[in-house]
Amino acid sequence: MPAEQPKLNVLMCGTGEYTTGWTGVGASKSDKKVRFQVKNLSVSKLTFTMIRSEYVSSCTTCSNLYAQPIKVVGLTLFDLRRLGKIDKLGMVGVNGKKFPDIRQHLAQNIGQVYKGMDLEFDEFPKNGNVDPEAYKEAIDKLKPGDAVIIFTPDNTHYNIAIYAIERGIHVLVTKPATQLLSHHNELIAAAEKHKVVCFVEHHKRFDPVYSDAKARAQTLGEFNFFNAWMSQPKSQLETFRAWAGKDSDISYYLSSHHIDICCWILQDLAVPTRVVASAAAGIATSEPYNCVPETEDTITLLVDWQSIKSPKHRGTAVYTASWTAPLKAGIHTGQHWYYMGEKGDINIDQAHRGYDVTVDETGKAWYNPFYMKYSPSETGHFDGQRGYGYISIEKFIDAARSVNAGQIAPSEFDKHGLPTIRNTVLTTAILNAGRISLDEKRPVGIKKNGDQWILE
Repeated sequence: MPAEQPKLNVLMCGTGEYTTGWTGVGASKSDKKVRFQVKNLSVSKLTFTMIRSEYVSSCTTCSNLYAQPIKVVGLTLFDLRRLGKIDKLGMVGVNGKKFPDIRQHLAQNIGQVYKGMDLEFDEFPKNGNVDPEAYKEAIDKLKPGDAVIIFTPDNTHYNIAIYAIERGIHVLVTKPATQLLSHHNELIAAAEKHKVVCFVEHHKRFDPVYSDAKARAQTLGEFNFFNAWMSQPKSQLETFRAWAGKDSDISYYLSSHHIDICCWILQDLAVPTRVVASAAAGIATSEPYNCVPETEDTITLLVDWQSIKSPKHRGTAVYTASWTAPLKAGIHTGQHWYYMGEKGDINIDQAHRGYDVTVDETGKAWYNPFYMKYSPSETGHFDGQRGYGYISIEKFIDAARSVNAGQIAPSEFDKHGLPTIRNTVLTTAILNAGRISLDEKRPVGIKKNGDQWILE
């Protein structure tokens, strides 16, 4: 008989929009709303911008239409606890003064919307304290085999992840896993040493369109060309001003999505060898955004790929990301990519999926309910378990539980095409090389040195 999988204790690192839907001053302002209707429920109309997502779900079967703040990590984990996979939950940020508002926000937008949701969690820092290293106290309260899910600023990922891994804690970290390839390599080594699961939350791998496209690309022969575009409206600069150009850039923030998809498609087919980056600037640093002088508007990475099996076959990839796209385009995130192989091509537009709605006051908007479905089920429970944002987190929870039950070794997940820390190393290599290319105005080489990828 298979060993019983114990419930998992999980710490959420990060208390911001992607985890809770709360920004510290309320639900943030954006065109990104989840609109649905619930019978006999009186909820004030709210709007919300999600820092790391761009999707909307829609339902027209009930009454009292309102807009719900989007949230992913917290909602998914509360539901997984309802389904018996999770036991205790914790949440750690920097500013403990936020927690009363966060709890009220969650009660209103989860507890009053879905049946059977237990919203209890332990908070850090406690007593309203402010502590940038509160994650250490929170992780120290865990035991080996527990898990952390990291949705914090890019430049903090490594410190939190390595601290957890060295204490035997399973880790799911949002993209980009790290900003430096050397740090990514250290996480690979640490996860293997301590025999823990370490995944990167590349949710687009679980988009049914993308996963189908990956399978079809395997039939198209040698790789030749890939072109990806991802953008958000310039209004996002108001949200990102605190860190844009200081702690991270638009390439790390957005291109990490499609660089990973390209690396995933080309796994065992080709490897990147050289990166050259170019950037446009001037909008982010001007009125009304006034970001720091180092902030780029649009970053393009040109990457050379070499076939693993055929010395004469080389490919080219172009990855572009921008946070200065036009306002009122009907989409929050523009995202499309094109793949050409030796025997055919693939073209995907994720922003326009044949589902659009036109409203007198706001005009036309395109919707993607495949990421997270927020409208309740017929019984009033959360009904978004089939969304690929939910699946991405559940895959990690299932992996950690199966390792804790002794059913599988963490290294086995590297063989399954999952976004493990080892399987995502080339995404970090390309992003890091692009940053160096911009800063030093030169091409940057990528090569394998023994068991590790390094930059030249």
